[in-house]
Amino acid sequence: MKRLFPFMLWATTVLALGFLLLPIAAIFLRVPPLELIARMGSRVALDALVVTLKTNLVANALILLVGTPAAYLIATRRFRGRALVTTLVELPLVLPPAVAGIGLLAAFGRLGLLGASLDALGLSIPFTETAVVLAVTFVASPFYVRAAIAAFEAVDPDLVGAARTLGAGPARTFFRVALPLASGGLGAGAALAFARGIGEFGATIMFAGSLQGVTQTLSLAVYEQFDVDFDTALAIGAELVLVSGAVLLAVKIVPAWTRSTSPFVTLSAPSRSS
Repeated sequence: MKRLFPFMLWATTVLALGFLLLPIAAIFLRVPPLELIARMGSRVALDALVVTLKTNLVANALILLVGTPAAYLIATRRFRGRALVTTLVELPLVLPPAVAGIGLLAAFGRLGLLGASLDALGLSIPFTETAVVLAVTFVASPFYVRAAIAAFEAVDPDLVGAARTLGAGPARTFFRVALPLASGGLGAGAALAFARGIGEFGATIMFAGSLQGVTQTLSLAVYEQFDVDFDTALAIGAELVLVSGAVLLAVKIVPAWTRSTSPFVTLSAPSRSS
């Protein structure tokens, strides 16, 4: 029995890994390597890659710009309704993508809540790159905000208190103490949000459509090519695997690298000399 249990553990682990890795390996083995590389360089694949990277970079910039201060507020303040605010932030995590897409249309579409106002400004968002950015931001932002809240909560409050004692104001404490100490968790959260955005499908196809070179991301290109050219769909899928794998690797490396560099910035008391 002592030998049987470790064997069962290894057997189930190998079985699970085999089940998870087999479909991924099949993507790369179904088509000869040279042909796979050639199809990865096809126009439809390159267009989808450019749209995916461009829209996700813009979406991630928006998520970082708005999500970081919001996460800091939620993590460091205790206020009435905090649980409700946190729940609302996390709600897109559990919404079906189709619901997210139809919600974005109901909000920003021509007949949506903001449709008349946007139309008066000469703006049309659905079925544009902006729609892709908004869809990615909506579904991916909770991944970053949740990680950012945890990162800020892990910052030693004594260090924050010491900075305030030395005369640092709220803004300086945030930028010089809290932000550097939480940077590892923030980087991992940003990578997770980017990975989620790369794989976004349902909300994007409903709100932005699938126009090659405009709104067609890698996930949408796989769907479009599935019935047209299965081998090209596999090649685009291989691109998604490589990009997603690189992002997940960054999730592992960023926190470890940040810890090794110890990004703690000291604060000195303000000078009293005139």
